[in-house]
Amino acid sequence: MSHSSSSLVASSPSTMAATARVSPAMVGSSSFVSGQRLCFKMNMMPSSAMACPTTTRRPSFIEAKVVTRRENRTFRHERIRKKVTGTPERPRMSVFRSNKHLYVQVIDDTKMHTLASASTMQKPVSEEFDFSSGPTVDVAKKVGEVIAKSCLEKGITRVAFDRGGYPYHGRIEALANAARENGLEF
Repeated sequence: MSHSSSSLVASSPSTMAATARVSPAMVGSSSFVSGQRLCFKMNMMPSSAMACPTTTRRPSFIEAKVVTRRENRTFRHERIRKKVTGTPERPRMSVFRSNKHLYVQVIDDTKMHTLASASTMQKPVSEEFDFSSGPTVDVAKKVGEVIAKSCLEKGITRVAFDRGGYPYHGRIEALANAARENGLEF
């Protein structure tokens, strides 16, 4: 089997088992990928059938769901959202990162209102940087400065940082540090 970027195809049963979180004993040479599911074909015979020689074996199938990186991020974000909430005194600063842009919102979850927002599509950021290769760390720093200034103008000094399930690294870290340096506390 070969590795393809569009679907999960592993090179050996042991790597396939590690990817799908299934024990290597369950993976045989007859495993295959069907859509978003990793399937294993096994010949299993119930113990009662062993006593009766006329019973034939029927193959059983075990399916293990293949989880994508995006699904893992949404699981992490849901876990974070259970712990981080925005109040009027300390609203939640939520970050969303796409391939082309970076978005930040400061949200009061009790009223379900967005108090301030900034993104790479706003004029202070979009006029200053070239986005031919997508948002970079420098662009994230500028977005952090813009959101901090916007919050301070509205009297918001403390926020709860919601990284959106993304690792605290690279653009997310640069945005958070720039917001801290420009007067926000979190």
